[in-house]
Amino acid sequence: MSQSAALNVTCADAQAIDDCWNRIGIHGDKTCPLLADHIHCRNCAVYSAAATRLLDRYTLQQEDHHAGAEQEADVVTRSLLMFRLGEEWLGLVTRCLVEVAPQQPIHSLPHQRSRALLGVANVRGALVACLSLVELLGLDPAPVASAGGRVTPRMLIIAAHGGPVVVPVDEVDGIHAIDQHALDAASVPGPQASAKYTRGVLPFKGRSLRWLDEEQLLAAVTRSLT
Repeated sequence: MSQSAALNVTCADAQAIDDCWNRIGIHGDKTCPLLADHIHCRNCAVYSAAATRLLDRYTLQQEDHHAGAEQEADVVTRSLLMFRLGEEWLGLVTRCLVEVAPQQPIHSLPHQRSRALLGVANVRGALVACLSLVELLGLDPAPVASAGGRVTPRMLIIAAHGGPVVVPVDEVDGIHAIDQHALDAASVPGPQASAKYTRGVLPFKGRSLRWLDEEQLLAAVTRSLT
């Protein structure tokens, strides 16, 4: 599945679901008779069933991703998205990225499937699973203010194996082309838990940057959803 088509797949799935929360629910005209009992759509069984259907789709589609995986050859530079979670700066190859989006409300789900699953977010009318990279990577969850002044938290929409997922981040530095030689020379972390899904650590802009192993990370994302 290509990155450009990943979010479209989720939107197409959403069209097959009666998104009553957008029409008559909390995000619509609020005429749903169930609102009096549930107060908010996220407490309603209809909303929970739609979210469960979304998560089930990841299980069904993850094999499609492996069939269409592309191999890189003769790469001189590699584009990485640099972002921050707490005190950690991380880099992820841009082929995993669908887009960087503004923050959206995250709606928790009853009977969460994993500790990393935060819930779902509404992205252009489609329910998209929202995961915590802090939990997946075993990072310190405490937010840290940037020394550069005002910081705008963002959400990354990532092309996971079964479709896009949303991950909130504390700060985005941007996309940078990194020389492949610098990546090859990156120090390999030890087996400690804080180095999960990491290809290497390299200096960047006076920081220590963790270059994430996208295949291991995406596999962990899929396990969290299935």
